[in-house]
Amino acid sequence: MQLKIMPKKKRLSAGRVPLILFLCQMISALEVPLDPKLLEDLVQPPTITQQSPKDYIIDPRENIVIQCEAKGKPPPSFSWTRNGTHFDIDKDLLVTMKPDSGTLIINIMSEGKVEIYEGVYQCTARNERGAAISNNIVVRPSRSPLWTKEKLEPIILQNGQPLVLPCRPPVGLPSPIIFWMDNSFQRLPQSERVSQGLNGDLYFSNVLPEDTREDYICYARFNHTQTIQQKQPISVKVISAKSSRERPPTFLTPEGNASNKEELRGNVLSLECIAEGLPTPVIYWIKEDGTLPINRTFYRNFQKTLQIIQVSEADSGNYQCIAKNALGAIHHTISVTVKAAPYWIMAPQNLVLSPGEDGTLICRANGIPKPRISWLLNGVPIEIAPDDPSRKIDGDTIIFSNVQERSSAVYQCNASNEYGYLLANAFVNVLAEPPRILTSVNTLYQIIANRPALLDCAVFGSPLPTIEWFKGAKGSALREDIYVLHENGTLEIPVAQKDSTGSYTCVARNKLGMAKNEVHLEIKDPTRIIKQPEYAIVQRGSTVSFECRVKHDHTLIPTVTWLKDNGELPNDGRFTVDKDHLVIVDVSDDDGGTYTCVANTTLDSVSASAVLSVVAPTPTPAPIYDVPNPPFDLELTNQLDKSVQLSWTPGDDNNSPITKFIIEYEDAMHEAGLWHHQTEVPGTQTTAQLKLSPYVNYSFRVMAENNLGRSLPSEASEQYLTKAAEPDKNPATVEGLGSEPDNLVITWKPLNGFESNGPGLQYKVSWRQRDGDDEWTSVVVANVSKYIVSGTPTFVPYLIKVQALNDMGFAPEPPVVMGHSGEDLPMVAPGNVHVNVVNSTLAEVHWDPVPLKSIRGHLQGYRIYYWKAQNSSKRNRRHIEKKILTFQGSKTHGMLPGLEPFSHYTLNVRVVNGKGEGPASPDRVFNTPEGVPSAPSSLKIVNPTLDSLTLEWDPPSHPNGILTEYTLKYQPINSTHELGPLVDLKIPANKTRWTLKNLNFSTRYKFYLYAQTSAGSGSQITEEAVTTVNEGKMAMASRQVDIATQGWFIGLMCAVALLILILLIVCFIRRNKGGKYPVKEKEDAHADPEIQPMKEDDGTFGEYSDAEDHKPLKKGSRTPSDRTVKKEDSDDSLVDYGEGVNGQFNEDGSFIGQYSGKKEKEPAEGNESSEAPSPVNAMNSFV
Repeated sequence: MQLKIMPKKKRLSAGRVPLILFLCQMISALEVPLDPKLLEDLVQPPTITQQSPKDYIIDPRENIVIQCEAKGKPPPSFSWTRNGTHFDIDKDLLVTMKPDSGTLIINIMSEGKVEIYEGVYQCTARNERGAAISNNIVVRPSRSPLWTKEKLEPIILQNGQPLVLPCRPPVGLPSPIIFWMDNSFQRLPQSERVSQGLNGDLYFSNVLPEDTREDYICYARFNHTQTIQQKQPISVKVISAKSSRERPPTFLTPEGNASNKEELRGNVLSLECIAEGLPTPVIYWIKEDGTLPINRTFYRNFQKTLQIIQVSEADSGNYQCIAKNALGAIHHTISVTVKAAPYWIMAPQNLVLSPGEDGTLICRANGIPKPRISWLLNGVPIEIAPDDPSRKIDGDTIIFSNVQERSSAVYQCNASNEYGYLLANAFVNVLAEPPRILTSVNTLYQIIANRPALLDCAVFGSPLPTIEWFKGAKGSALREDIYVLHENGTLEIPVAQKDSTGSYTCVARNKLGMAKNEVHLEIKDPTRIIKQPEYAIVQRGSTVSFECRVKHDHTLIPTVTWLKDNGELPNDGRFTVDKDHLVIVDVSDDDGGTYTCVANTTLDSVSASAVLSVVAPTPTPAPIYDVPNPPFDLELTNQLDKSVQLSWTPGDDNNSPITKFIIEYEDAMHEAGLWHHQTEVPGTQTTAQLKLSPYVNYSFRVMAENNLGRSLPSEASEQYLTKAAEPDKNPATVEGLGSEPDNLVITWKPLNGFESNGPGLQYKVSWRQRDGDDEWTSVVVANVSKYIVSGTPTFVPYLIKVQALNDMGFAPEPPVVMGHSGEDLPMVAPGNVHVNVVNSTLAEVHWDPVPLKSIRGHLQGYRIYYWKAQNSSKRNRRHIEKKILTFQGSKTHGMLPGLEPFSHYTLNVRVVNGKGEGPASPDRVFNTPEGVPSAPSSLKIVNPTLDSLTLEWDPPSHPNGILTEYTLKYQPINSTHELGPLVDLKIPANKTRWTLKNLNFSTRYKFYLYAQTSAGSGSQITEEAVTTVNEGKMAMASRQVDIATQGWFIGLMCAVALLILILLIVCFIRRNKGGKYPVKEKEDAHADPEIQPMKEDDGTFGEYSDAEDHKPLKKGSRTPSDRTVKKEDSDDSLVDYGEGVNGQFNEDGSFIGQYSGKKEKEPAEGNESSEAPSPVNAMNSFV
């Protein structure tokens, strides 16, 4: 078969038939190779190859040489014009033309005058195929005129004044280079204060006495003639003033606040600002509407000149220079406009066409202003040139169609504007040439294996030839090789293998003939260093040896070279090189470094390096134990279809014997980069016979293992591609399930690439109904994992099998699995649905099973929908909430828990399969009996009085039946949290408020409330409340609070505390002296310690703020009972603050109970308050 190559690079795979690599390029023009033999034979229009510059300035002291060289076939003839008219060189004895050239030589050295030959010259090169012309060459002689003589008066000025020394050089061609020197030809020093401007003048921002001199000389150097002219010396005398008055800057150049500058694209833009002032100003530059280009901006002449190289249109804009000193700053704006002489966007290119072909010449240029494009044909304006029906002009493009040999010509494109012009020659050459193969006959290509091989077939012909490649004399078959076919006819084998060796024939054809060439390809084994030099640390004076063992192709002769630090080995007898070793004896410190072994053949080169470190002699170190080094030099032999022998060389065991080798493989065709375990062999074995699978591109690597661990993997072996075979297994996990009621989806787990055993992996999918007599239906599908059988009956069992196959054959017969076609929704609802109510929250539902044929799918179970009937108000507010219970499998009954008592329910039952639910059974209605109610929704106590409390509550949120009555229970709680007798009341069901009377005042009560239905009592709600106290007590507590918070009271208490402290000290002293004192004095000195002013944070003032304040004191309270104030007694009673009724007083009123040795505490009475003594009560005990 023939394989076409398009202009872009393309990869193609070869089949089993003879391979012809076919090249057919479709391009608009031929490219003529620069082959000398080819160029000798081809007819070609003239091409200008060399010419003098457009602006040609000559040295008047030498002969004039105006260059014009051209090539063409046949060789062109030359003619010249001068100032637009024919220049007859034969009539001028001073003008000659070089042989086989158009270059003019004008001999003015003998007698001619150069001015006679000034003018505009143009060269024309012509042959039978057309005429090419040169640029207009403007010839002008160089001029270096003298300065006009002038008398220069000395310049006298005071210290600090500005000064400009004019140069005004004579106008020369080209313009001279200006510089200032003295009489000794020494350049005058320049600085920020003194500098030379672009016009050559010398500027002083301010003069100093050291500027006085008589030899300021301006020189003009004319490089073309190598002459220097000088101006008359200028004398400057600076008079020292006592003090120079400082002044702000002013510009010496340019003048005014703004100026304009125009520059051409590609030139150097030079902007200059020079200022005077005292002290010397400093110049800064900015661009007003942008930033200065970083890589193209340079500052010259001490920042006074800004230069931008390679100026472009983007550099147009306003530039500002700022002159600044300590007294002020000024600025000058320069408006820059960038124009452009014409420049090429796309210059016309030579066009080589074959008869009947089409082509175009494109001439595109740009400039500012936009250039005008004009065409010439063989040097003549195309408007007056002979007509050609194959040519059509469209502005900057000439379009050719169906060209013939007479269409050959040279076209000139001229692009011009006011700043210059461009001229380009481009020929159209119409050729009719049979194919010519330019590659040498019987070229031998020698390529290293696994590298690309490029077989050239350079060809020329017009029309463009097609190229065909053959392998072998008769076109042998190439299998499974991939070739890259280049547009120039080159055949590339990306990875050349041994079987790529052979002869290849390139055949080029066009309608005028055929040419062919045979080349030969040899594949060589790569050169490898199988034993590399190793890093060495040796003692000074010892001997070291580096080994470099090379393996190479037997037809190539390697050269092994040793280098030290990438240079030649020292010329020293201590260095000895033999076949595989470099030996160094009597090692010195200078021998340390990197030693490299380089193995070269004519085709490849490899190298390996090792470092030598030289150390002082030391005791022999202990051996180093480590994991082995990787094996190397892997080699495959005995290559069979399903086995291969792998051999290797073990690496260093690092003082621990190798126990085993682990072999892994990579399948570069299917799983590149992924390594799998192949086998293991004992550590004494260096070969292994490996079993292989078909159609796998194997690479192997080996790892060594010792007691310390496993080595790194070796380098991969060469690749070995096993032959293809039929699959030996079938896909797993075969299933048949329908996605729709009328289909069967057969799925399986595909084989991976390794299991395919060959190319073209496919699957044979077979199926038939289990219960029918149909034959197997089969289809072969690509390497996919699913096949859909359409048009099947609903939910029918099928027998299925999936068999693998490839280009080599079928896998073994696969097992048969059973599947089902797609399910559909069940057709029948469960029948005979009835409900048994178990209790108020539980019901049992029974139904008859649906026939299996009506289910039309896999039975998943039964689903009960049930919902509670809503009253009219609720039904308007929300949708009915349905609940669902699913019962798996074939159950025919189920329990409905969590029902609400005293409710009306509706339910239905549906059967469920894999597709969904079937129709619902007729609705069944049932009612749940009454249940016990929930607790009342709320309970609160309002309007407490001395002996009554009012209770308000809300009915239960879930009555669960008809309420019959409420039960209220309550009992008092004393100060020790003990509960009193329980009172039980029955309240009608229509009541939600109840008042309890004849209660004890200032007493806490606990209430229990619950509702009842005919099913029993519900949950209770509890609450506590306290009846109020009498108003006298409350007023007294209020007064106590008011007194206790007064400032005078706090001060009094502090004084009492201080007095008690003094009395205690006095009593202590007197007691120690053994003195006697009356009971009254003792009583005064030892007041009851329990009656002390209370701390601010411990005080209680007897007010009831809320129910929490009225809770009884806990048992174990440290407040003694004899300090408890009885609410029914007077607040003024001393008993309230004494030890109780057993307290005794003597005749003078002193309290003696504490000395009697008896302290009795009365039991707390039922309604005693938990109020602690206030500070006022404590004060009363002292009165």
